[in-house]
Amino acid sequence: MCDVQPFCALRPRPELAAEVAAPPYDVISAEEARQLAMGKTYSFLHINKPEIDLPPDVDPYDERVYAQGASNLRRFMAEGVFVREAEPHFYVYQQGMGAHVQAGVVCAASVAEYDAGLIKRHELTRKDKEDDRTRHVDELNANDEPVFLTYRKVEAIDHLVNQVRATPPLYDFVAEDGVRHTLWLVPSSLNAPLQKAFERVPALYVADGHHRTAAAARVGRERKAKNPHHRGDEPYNYFMAVLFPHDQLQILDYNRVVRDLNGLSSAAFFAALEEKFTCHEASSGRPEKPHQFGMFFQGRWYRLEARRGTFPEADPIGSLDVSILQANLLAPILGIQDPRTDKRIDFIGGIRGLAALEQRVAEGWAVAFALYPTSLEQVMAVADAGLIMPPKSTWFEPKLRSGLVVRTLDRW
Repeated sequence: MCDVQPFCALRPRPELAAEVAAPPYDVISAEEARQLAMGKTYSFLHINKPEIDLPPDVDPYDERVYAQGASNLRRFMAEGVFVREAEPHFYVYQQGMGAHVQAGVVCAASVAEYDAGLIKRHELTRKDKEDDRTRHVDELNANDEPVFLTYRKVEAIDHLVNQVRATPPLYDFVAEDGVRHTLWLVPSSLNAPLQKAFERVPALYVADGHHRTAAAARVGRERKAKNPHHRGDEPYNYFMAVLFPHDQLQILDYNRVVRDLNGLSSAAFFAALEEKFTCHEASSGRPEKPHQFGMFFQGRWYRLEARRGTFPEADPIGSLDVSILQANLLAPILGIQDPRTDKRIDFIGGIRGLAALEQRVAEGWAVAFALYPTSLEQVMAVADAGLIMPPKSTWFEPKLRSGLVVRTLDRW
């Protein structure tokens, strides 16, 4: 059973939606945010990246940053940028990226279900980032950015969502990156049917936004502990999320570049990798199937394929391509023992294309590896087993736009 709730959202006036909507806080730097928000008084970056309104030398974790975000949210409300929904609603949020289209339900998801493991994660969180998002949510008194969750599809939910998508939307615009964003209000008459349909969903999965999820749950627990009259139905017991059926999502490759060959000559490097991989020159670096890798080295693309018996095929972690590359090449040959902390390795999301790998090698990095995308079935299998995926295993696209819906924690 999945507990989802409608809520009285803050959302931008229709004529301001395209200006307000902004990338999520964690995919752009402060400098990139400053550039994107230039000339846009009502860009949501003033709320989710409030350091852009402070001098560049201010630490992003400085208390002034959190205060600035809260002040900007209050200003947006006072100036009528956001309007408050009169009654609780769900929303349908659709994104179109080229031929790919995905549509999810915007709702309030349960902190209790997250704590009970019914909202499953597949990544670890870093304490500094979790602390940051917890402080941000607490200062704003709001979930300003939705968490990206998925579930194994249910026909009844698809039917209700499609019913809503047949009506005129609240917003429909194309962002500067070419992704189309469309938002519908779900009529109140469908609140109960949608909640009942989600009762058939046994578990939700965090696709993107592990730190936001952990922070929202932490805020809920902390407020519960401070409330001697806690009932369980307070707004802090839930957090804002968009729930997408699993068959609509798109995971791109998450690629690697390594700075040097760990002291090896080119010949020694090839000799070592051929113990675990077949290797030949290729016209393209794009892998065509799992357990196949592209390698860009000395101006040429090579095709690597993991040899049978070099990885545990039945292991949900060990059989992942990121694990195969790490265990059989990056660690034993190139000396990358901990990819989370080693400065000799960097990661490039597939949205940037293989040309980005070639460029990094041209800039002086030694070798680049292109991976076949992790499948959503693999992600859910890892989460179902209660395991954690290796770092930088998934890159979901398109990213959710922030600012289209805000959920405050002072009311339903």
